[in-house]
Amino acid sequence: MFKTLRDAFRIKEIRTKLLYTFAMLVVIRFGSELPIPGVNSSYFADFFASQTTDAFGFFNAMTGGSFSSMSILALSITPYITSSIIMQLMTIAIPKLEEMQREGEDGRRKIAEYTRYLTVALALLESTGMAIGFGGQGLLYDYNAGSVIVAVAAMTAGSAFLMWIGERITENGIGNGISVVLLFNIISSLPGDINTLYTRFLSGKNVPVAIVTTLIILAIVIAMVVFVIYLQDAVRRIPVQYSQKMQGRRMVGGRSSSIPLKVNTAGVIPVIFASSIMSLPVVIAQFFTVNYNSIGGHILQMLNSSTWFRPSQPVYSIGLVIYLVLIVVFAYFYTSITFNPLEVANNIKKQGGFIPGIRPGKPTSEYLNNILNYIVFIGAVGLIIVAVIPIIVSGLFNISRLSFAGTSLIIIVGVILETLKDIESQMLVRNYRGFLND
Repeated sequence: MFKTLRDAFRIKEIRTKLLYTFAMLVVIRFGSELPIPGVNSSYFADFFASQTTDAFGFFNAMTGGSFSSMSILALSITPYITSSIIMQLMTIAIPKLEEMQREGEDGRRKIAEYTRYLTVALALLESTGMAIGFGGQGLLYDYNAGSVIVAVAAMTAGSAFLMWIGERITENGIGNGISVVLLFNIISSLPGDINTLYTRFLSGKNVPVAIVTTLIILAIVIAMVVFVIYLQDAVRRIPVQYSQKMQGRRMVGGRSSSIPLKVNTAGVIPVIFASSIMSLPVVIAQFFTVNYNSIGGHILQMLNSSTWFRPSQPVYSIGLVIYLVLIVVFAYFYTSITFNPLEVANNIKKQGGFIPGIRPGKPTSEYLNNILNYIVFIGAVGLIIVAVIPIIVSGLFNISRLSFAGTSLIIIVGVILETLKDIESQMLVRNYRGFLND
């Protein structure tokens, strides 16, 4: 990784793109410190400190702490991520959008435009809910229509601004801009996480114990990073052979290829979906007074991930089982709408190809479906391992969830790998250009 970055900085064109990306991230950091007019910036900081739930923890990590400090970038790019997922699902469900996607660059440009509109709409909806729901509880110094409108406008504009920065990074910088912004937000929480680990495991310990503890923590983190790298890069390649055919006066074809099926086909989406469904009732309950000794209160605590693996409350860990089942279900669901074995089999057949040992058509589709079901389950188990380890540590040692663990770690590793691949591809293209110019 460091060799790639060192070589990239030697190339002026790529160095300019890297510096541009860095400058945009600096702008985001400044924006994260600008408070919303009329908003009590310490409200959510105190709110988080008084909460026993972890419902807002992942959301706050994705915003780089802007949510807890209630800056103008409090919503961050979460509305854009949500709208992108919705548009991707709608592309499968609505034939007109699916046809638009197949039109090429023009179709994708229209879908991107619709995604922007939906992002603004979601940001408007989320900011309105926050301003009204928390405004009367102390979020706004003066809870009235004017202050609510100002808060909604500031949060919506901040989310749209971050979306614009992400698109500029994609065009003029390095990597996918939205992913880079999300990565930067999560990494910006690392100092707080390091302080949490130090306070819980190292503070007050003698030197030998502190050294051993530090080595254990580093070993666990490195092992998880390596595991996530393998999970993200693991691919099952299905060989495809294309038969020769006469075209004019010569024979063409006869080449061999492969279909790469990623083990973690759905990426981090299943964990995000499962976490959202589990935390939604807990988030809604924050707006009301709940008796946690009632049946409804016990159910809410069972859905709350911060109560799982607590030795004093083992019954609440039943919610973890539901969470794991949801991860597996969403892994299969998301893969089924993004990869169609029947369509792939038909395309192979039309191009005169076949999988060795498998007849073209329906048998190929069934074969691909069986392979897909197998590797999706392996990918889902990998996601479960990465997601559950931080929950176990958090429950057993009674510490807040770390931003660089679990779901966030998958995002961090995935974005870094994709960005490095983008840098290497641009370096490769430049080398080809230099060779051709010579």
